[in-house]
Amino acid sequence: MIRWMQRTRLETRTGEVMQINKLIENEVLEEAHLNLLALRQEFQQEQEQCGEDSMELAKKEKDLSLLYGELRNKINSLVRDSNSLPNRNKELLVYVSRIIQEEEKRAKDPGGLPGSWMEAWREAVLEGVQAKLKSVHLEQKEKNASWLAVHLGLLGKAIVEDLESVRRHLRWSYPPSFRVFSTYVDSYHKAVGQHLKTVEQQVMELKDLYALLDWIINRYKSERIMGSVSLQPDMKDESTDLQLEENFLKRLKNKYCCRVKADVRSTLDRIITFENEDVWRERRSPDKDDDFLDSPFHMDIWTKVKSFATNSRKIDAELEQKAVCSCLEELKDFPGRFEAEFRRHCSALKPQPLWTEYQITYINSFTSLLQHMEGYRDSCPDQVEKFGREVNGLMDWLIGGLQDHYKEDVKPYLRRMMTRKWLTVDEDFEQLYRRTELLSQHCALMRPPHVQFARELHYYVVKEYIGQLMKNNYSCKNRKHEKAAGKIRRQWDKLVELFENMKSEHDWLHHVGDELSDIIGQKNKADIKNHLKPLVEHYPDFRYFSISHSTV
Repeated sequence: MIRWMQRTRLETRTGEVMQINKLIENEVLEEAHLNLLALRQEFQQEQEQCGEDSMELAKKEKDLSLLYGELRNKINSLVRDSNSLPNRNKELLVYVSRIIQEEEKRAKDPGGLPGSWMEAWREAVLEGVQAKLKSVHLEQKEKNASWLAVHLGLLGKAIVEDLESVRRHLRWSYPPSFRVFSTYVDSYHKAVGQHLKTVEQQVMELKDLYALLDWIINRYKSERIMGSVSLQPDMKDESTDLQLEENFLKRLKNKYCCRVKADVRSTLDRIITFENEDVWRERRSPDKDDDFLDSPFHMDIWTKVKSFATNSRKIDAELEQKAVCSCLEELKDFPGRFEAEFRRHCSALKPQPLWTEYQITYINSFTSLLQHMEGYRDSCPDQVEKFGREVNGLMDWLIGGLQDHYKEDVKPYLRRMMTRKWLTVDEDFEQLYRRTELLSQHCALMRPPHVQFARELHYYVVKEYIGQLMKNNYSCKNRKHEKAAGKIRRQWDKLVELFENMKSEHDWLHHVGDELSDIIGQKNKADIKNHLKPLVEHYPDFRYFSISHSTV
């Protein structure tokens, strides 16, 4: 009799379990939950009476756990799909919210499931949002160059539409304590961050990296998505910031800057290739800009860097600074690379005039390029400084080449001056003058900042010209000293005019020829010595002994 009664109760309980499970499957949630609560209450009463050692009680606890697990799974499934099928789930969600609230109250009572039902609901909301994002169309980048831009556009649209639905319909199925809209907003912040991490692994091109950064930093929180008018005023008190993995944004910016460097490198490679194929190989004369010899590549580079600076600034100031520094880091090696290729392709042109034109052209172009980059010294001081050193190294080589060529060219004519024929023959001076005049014409094609070039050559010519007076013991007798003084003055005036045209700032050298002419024109030693003292004071490089001997 006892066994029959036990079997009957077991069959009855099994039937109850199956009935409750069927109700859950058919989404008759309110009735299923009421039956579960009754079963749970029965379990609690028996537990109080029998203790916890009863085998039958253990089976009943297992049944409760399985049924509650099925109920939670069903609720989670409904919540996940609730915004996809709002009309079907509207009434069900009312029961869902009641069940969750009831179970939260009974959380400490025996027979229930471990873990918070509210937390499970939030996780279900997040899973639903994740599924929504995963369903947004994502083309293969091999099939569509605009794959990312299209996807991000669709992603933003899906987010807004989903939150609009939550705001207008879904949230009214829950009591205010659920903070439904806020929960969905927070879930989107988290899920979008996770989604973008997956998408980022496919992003390699510069334009796509820029689009992704712009979407994350600007567009997501703008009126196009989280700041949309259709979500107001509910978004007023909500955060609009994505929940990104730590250092994700930093890694993305670094990846972008690496692509910036690669893009600048490609631009610089193309510039060198163009100069070789279009200019050097064809032996084409350089173009002029405002009467100065010029190759426009400095404008191409500046435009490229300025474009990166301007576009990166639209994302944020930090990215602008990092992008510009990346450009300058890549630019640092450009002067050296350019010099190596120029030497390799054009050294055979020495000492033709075209070689000189090329030297002046690149002096001008790199001067302009450095001036452009100086505008970024405040934001990237180290990079500008290093680039400047490389440019100055190239300048020293180019300017030094011009100086060496000129010095070598005029050396034989300077050596033959102040010889016995000097007073009657002007050929050597005329050669010196013509070559200096040609150099002056070249200087006219050089941009103004390179007055140092003119200064150094001015000093060299004066030093060498006067040096001949110091070195050669030239005798001026029988009034030849007056003729010599007049000749020096005339030659000196012509040289002064040339170096004035070259914009030399060494105007203090202009008077040395006149003062020497005055000394040479004197008839006696006493007058000569009277003129020597101020000359030596003004020009300490001239020695009293040397001048006095050379003028006797």
